[in-house]
Amino acid sequence: MLTAGPARKVTIHVSENHKHHGQSAYAAILDFLFYRAVSGATVVRGIAGFGADHHLHTARIESLAADLPVTIEFVESAQKVDELLPKLQEMAGTGVIEVQDTTVVKPSEAAAKKAPQPSAAALKREGKAKLMCIFIGENDKWHDKPLHKALVESMRADDIAGVTVNPGILGYGANRRIHKDTALHLSHDRPMMLSVVDTEEKLRAFFPILDSMVQQGLVTLSDVDVIKYTHDYASEGRRKEVRP
Repeated sequence: MLTAGPARKVTIHVSENHKHHGQSAYAAILDFLFYRAVSGATVVRGIAGFGADHHLHTARIESLAADLPVTIEFVESAQKVDELLPKLQEMAGTGVIEVQDTTVVKPSEAAAKKAPQPSAAALKREGKAKLMCIFIGENDKWHDKPLHKALVESMRADDIAGVTVNPGILGYGANRRIHKDTALHLSHDRPMMLSVVDTEEKLRAFFPILDSMVQQGLVTLSDVDVIKYTHDYASEGRRKEVRP
């Protein structure tokens, strides 16, 4: 939680076309900051600029393929910034990161729960892992967003290896109310199951975030064998997700 007093301002400069695991780097960074409970962040799109390669990026009308500079800024405590910087350096790639000492005169009034620090563990091509299944309803929300979508975004931002959303056609939960998918119903509330595969360490580190997002549902954790999985970011340039 950001409070009044000494803090640090972080400014990240990347190009609009810069990618991180197949996603725009600035969008991936913003997701990461959001799900790591950073108090607030701003993305600004420039109209012209150049970087270390001395290539001019411009939004002039004659330019058919714009690759404009993008700036992400946020203010947090020194401790929080130190926790986030290693991952931000990886995500920024060839971009530039500035850190400046600053003073918060008036902090945001909305309090955010601190999320756990991400783990660097990764799945191997073959070996043991954990399967986590999350059972919720289609109408469940988190901050006015569909809960299943928010969970997927949160897991991606937290480097969970892979998740698949499986909509059901019929089911019921602890309240004994039938959830079903039928053309006769104008308002659907189908049962939803999210299947997540990663190491036990990574999944258990995600539990505090899961606890804050899921108000009603069921979560199971089972042992699984990973038979085939590719996890080579350097050569492939993007993440290949586990598909349970």
